[in-house]
Amino acid sequence: MATQADLGKKALERQDYDEAIKQFTSALEQSPTSPDYLIQRSTAYTRSQKHGEALADAEKAVVYAQKRAKKELIVESQARRGLCLYLLEKYGDAKYVLEIVKRLNPEHKSSGMWLGKAQMTLQKLAEDDERREVSVTETPDVAADAERTAPAASGGSSNSTSAQPSASAPAAPQQTPVEKIRHDWYQNSEKVFFTLMAKGVPQDKTTVDITERALNISFPLVSGSSYDLTLDPLFASVKPDECITRVLPTKLEVILVKETPGQRWKTLESDEPATESKPAHANGDSKNDDASMKRAVFTSDRASSKGPAYPTSSKHGPKDWDAITTSKEDEDEVEGGDEANAFFKKLFKNATPETQRAMMKSYTESNGTALSTNWDEVSKGKVETTPPDGMEARKW
Repeated sequence: MATQADLGKKALERQDYDEAIKQFTSALEQSPTSPDYLIQRSTAYTRSQKHGEALADAEKAVVYAQKRAKKELIVESQARRGLCLYLLEKYGDAKYVLEIVKRLNPEHKSSGMWLGKAQMTLQKLAEDDERREVSVTETPDVAADAERTAPAASGGSSNSTSAQPSASAPAAPQQTPVEKIRHDWYQNSEKVFFTLMAKGVPQDKTTVDITERALNISFPLVSGSSYDLTLDPLFASVKPDECITRVLPTKLEVILVKETPGQRWKTLESDEPATESKPAHANGDSKNDDASMKRAVFTSDRASSKGPAYPTSSKHGPKDWDAITTSKEDEDEVEGGDEANAFFKKLFKNATPETQRAMMKSYTESNGTALSTNWDEVSKGKVETTPPDGMEARKW
């Protein structure tokens, strides 16, 4: 009889990631300290684009692997952790962790590639870019036996949590003066990642309250007063019961789950008061259409294809890369950028619906190694991955 872990591995092989997550979750209920199960579930989360959950599993895997003193498991869990940090745009942290992998095993295959990507990305970032920061340590600052998700609310539409400290947690660093506390954020299609840059936040006395359109953070200061931050209303609605809160020695993180996946937040806080109205497509079939289209690499509907937007030090604000093919004025901005990407976007924009469908199917199924405009050929079956000569396709 196959074990749940075996079923999970088979689900991973056939790319049924939801089933893999389910099976490894069941396996972890029986063996909650298994680094291998945590690494496998982290892999499934990564391939489901749930990078926050993937990082949480990877960090717990590191802690348990270190306790077992199993070098191979330590290397694999750290490599998985570094990948997750990279995908979360934490490039400084990713480089730090992947260098640990390189030190432990210089021959590790995938980590070398991701370390190179992190180093190249860091070279392109401004000196004051928050993504350069290194806020992690070799041993993750997380209680090994604690879940990294905020507990569900007991009722209503709010989610109020108080972060609980670990019994073995180190002493908090000196608290950041209130006038130097600041916050930052970025987003992907499903979540908004909020970070409060504050050291020494007391885990046992911090309250994070999340409602559908508001976020409130409160904790005591060493001066005897309290720090309170309220964002009300948020730019759009979130799912309070699914949001995640993390209180770390150097910062506080909140992962807000968007009520409307694929919706691009222009700002963190809205200038307009919150209303009870729902998005126009909330009750229609277009909700399923949006979910399908957000998985496509290209799309002819810019409203449903907004990619992740990140904070920027540019005085002109965040750059909308999807707009480079929409006007003659924007075409000039391609210079110095990715001309090939601009060309393919323009090609897609001017193609027939059948050609667009062929391009999306071939590009996504081949993991970006093939692009076909012939629907009659593409529709016959799955487009296989065909890596360039000298390279080998690998799952990660």
